[in-house]
This record gives sequence, structure tokens and C-alpha cells, in this order.
Amino acid sequence: MNRPSPAYSARILDRIDRVAADEWDACLRDAEGHVENPFVSHAFLDALEQSGSVGRKTGWLPQHLVIADSDGSLAAAAPLYVKSHSQGEYVFDHGWAEAYERAGGRYYPKLQVAAPFSPVPGPRLLVRPGPFAAEARAALIAGLVSAVENSGMSSLHVTFAPPEDVAALTQAGFLHRIGLQYHWRNKNYGDFDQFLAALNSRKRKAIRKERAAAASHGLELRAWDGAELSAAHWDAFFAFYMDTGSRKWGRPYLNREFFARIGETLQDRVVLMLARQDGEFVAGALNLKGSRALYGRNWGSLADFKFLHFELCYYQAIDYAIRHGLARVEAGAQGEHKIQRGYLPVETHSAHWINDVRLRDAIDDYLKRERAHVAAEKAALEELSPFRKAGDAEPTH
Repeated sequence: MNRPSPAYSARILDRIDRVAADEWDACLRDAEGHVENPFVSHAFLDALEQSGSVGRKTGWLPQHLVIADSDGSLAAAAPLYVKSHSQGEYVFDHGWAEAYERAGGRYYPKLQVAAPFSPVPGPRLLVRPGPFAAEARAALIAGLVSAVENSGMSSLHVTFAPPEDVAALTQAGFLHRIGLQYHWRNKNYGDFDQFLAALNSRKRKAIRKERAAAASHGLELRAWDGAELSAAHWDAFFAFYMDTGSRKWGRPYLNREFFARIGETLQDRVVLMLARQDGEFVAGALNLKGSRALYGRNWGSLADFKFLHFELCYYQAIDYAIRHGLARVEAGAQGEHKIQRGYLPVETHSAHWINDVRLRDAIDDYLKRERAHVAAEKAALEELSPFRKAGDAEPTH
């Protein structure tokens, strides 16, 4: 006998701490009970809010959508924000905004389901596992559509979502967009040399040359994680982050309090790759880890050390993943130069609801052409793979 599905109610929360952390994270757990991706975890989103890194002043106003079942328990949720700009998203819609505003429309504010400032693919439709998960996800999608239609805003964007989320959203009428990132896959390598042995001779020699050049600076390089991390490590990394951010973006998104908070609440997820010279930290790269992946995020250096960026951000990450049995390293947005270092192109996905039918039709046409272009680009980039092909001679040392 089939049980009737529960009745659902939707609410908008202006703060993530209005829902219990264990309830929110229960909607993130996989079949093994792990919260694999930390970027939409309660702790990460709360650190952004409590530190003031997101909020009205930064143009990321929290309006999280939560779906409760008939007994009031959290059944589903989406990290939702009102955006007054398109900064910190990494799925670029500036051209859409400019075209709409030239035509007399108002693109901003818009709604965004995302992990702020984090171009990391992961769940966006957070649903508590159980016999009624499909019904809860449908209620969540319906709630998102109602939110954008009732708000009068131009659009709603769900960025860096997994294919299964995007499939459900496109079935509900969202438009599908594809992008590219570069990820490294661990093929059960025993150590870094085994990874190198999988590459063709030219790329293998190039990586060894880069690593030797980075080592020639005489820096002490190591990964710091978990309970090893102290305020001194975070102070050093924040200096690197501010220096790079100020030069690259003009105003870095994240503040020192944010890093202090994730250092406390996500301590077991943090991995800092740091370089020291004469006892002083001079460069570093921030990673967060899940049960199966290492996610590279921010990097900075107080001086110019040739090839140190590649060493700390790519090679140290690969080495850490191999030593800790992680399946992959995701090295962030963009960067075809990552291919020759073992990071191959993978598709990323987003879904977009456009209220104005004229704008929707124009974007739909654009996305069809863009998807074809991205598919062709991915195929071409795959030909640049540094890995040996079947039948290639074994490497000689």
C-alpha cells in the first residue's frame, strides 16, 4: 500500500542560522552519510554571513529557500541570494544584462542559487534522502520558480550544479548552460612518480623541470591541515589573498573573519599549501577537501617565485590527493594551461530561468550555439592531453 506523500510548505530565510546546521547538512549527505562538498554546507555559508562577506552591502543578500514537510522538518533547501550585480559567480551573464538593459529592461536585481565566490560544482538542490526525496525536490523547484515569478525580478540562475539537478530544472522550464573546468583524476597512483609515468615523455620532462625550478628558490614547501593550523597560518594566507585579490579584482571578496571562522568550523576540511623562506611564510594556496576530492580555491604570493604557483596550486595538490587517497583535484575556474599539468577538461552546468519571454528566447538561441561551441572546444582540448595513449612506449628514466 502506497503512503501518501507529505504536504510541503516553503519559506524564505534571510539568515542561514535560522535553520539548524544538522538539518541543513542532512540535505547534503550522500548514500554513505558524507557531506562531500563543503561549499554549500551550513558552516561555510554561515561563515560568509557572520563575517559580512555576503549581505546587502556586498550585493549578495541571503534569501535561502527552505521546504518543510508536514511535521516541520527540513525536507529540502537551496542557498538563494538576491544579487545586485554579477560579481563572484564565474558563470558570466554580463552580456545578457547589457543587452536587456539596452532594450529597456532591468536585469538587476536577480536571484542566484550558488556557493558565493566559489566556482566549485556541487549540489544546489539540497534534498534530505528518503522515500519522498523526489517530491521534496519538485517542491523546491516549484518554490524557486514562484520566488522569481512573484518577485518581478528578471531571472534566477542556478550555477555549478550537478547534471541531475540541471536535468530536473530544465524539465521544469529552465535553460541549460554548459561551461568547462579542468580536473585531475587519481587513477590509483601510488605516488607522484607513478602519475608522471602516465604522461608522455615531453610533458613528464616539462613538469620535472618546473618542479626543479620551484625547488631552486630554496623554499620550504608543505601542506598544513586540520589541527596543525593556527592564527599565524591564517594571518599569512590572508596577506597573500589580499595582495593577489587587490591586484586582480580591485577589492577582494572575503575578509579575515571569514577565514578565521572556516578555520574553526571547517578545520578538518582545510588544507593550506604554504611556502616558507627563512622561517617566514611567503606564499600559499587554500584548498578545502571532501571525502573524495580536494578543491583548490585561492592563491597568493608576496614575491615573484618562478613556477611556484604551479607547484603550490597544482603539483602539491596532486601529491596530497595521492597520499590521502582522494579521487580528484578540482583546481577552480578557467585555465587551459592546466591541461599540460594533468588537469583535463570537464563540463560544468548551470540552469537559468528568464522571466521576460523575449530575453528568454534570445538567450535560448544563444545557449544552443554556445553548447555546440563548448562541445567542440572540449573535444579539441582533449586532444592536448599529456597522458600517454594506448600503445605508447613505457617511459624511461
